[in-house]
Amino acid sequence: MIRAFQEKDIQELLDIYNYYVLNSVATFDDVALSFETFSDKVTRINSEFPFLVYEDEGKLSGFAYGSKFRPKPAYKNTVELTVYVANNAHGKGIGTKLYEELIAELKTQNYHIALGALTLPNTASEKLHEKLGFKKVAHLSEVGLKFGKWQDVGMYQLKLN
Repeated sequence: MIRAFQEKDIQELLDIYNYYVLNSVATFDDVALSFETFSDKVTRINSEFPFLVYEDEGKLSGFAYGSKFRPKPAYKNTVELTVYVANNAHGKGIGTKLYEELIAELKTQNYHIALGALTLPNTASEKLHEKLGFKKVAHLSEVGLKFGKWQDVGMYQLKLN
């Protein structure tokens, strides 16, 4: 089931996130986040944007949220989306369900554009965004350095209204 984030979720979400920090280029964080740092981050995001979790039989399998794209006032109707699915829960449609619900909530809040920033290549994430109507609008070459290798980022955009 999909539900709103609660403070009690922080440790499970941190475990999901830190897996990707340590084992992938899906995030450009390169050191596992502490509970305090992650707690501050998700609490701040949750105070301004929808933050959803996917719970199955009492265990969290993923999360998705909106966040500020850039700090300038003209960007206030643009939101950046993020989704993470537990490494052992891929292929169950969890990311799709979370994104669909998140997008629906953002539409009711009158956001105009949703953006996804994806480390490339990432076939699963690219397909998820394309399936939900996002269009690739930019390819940024070698903008992140992780695991000693330059990483590319693709920007995907969805018009919400």
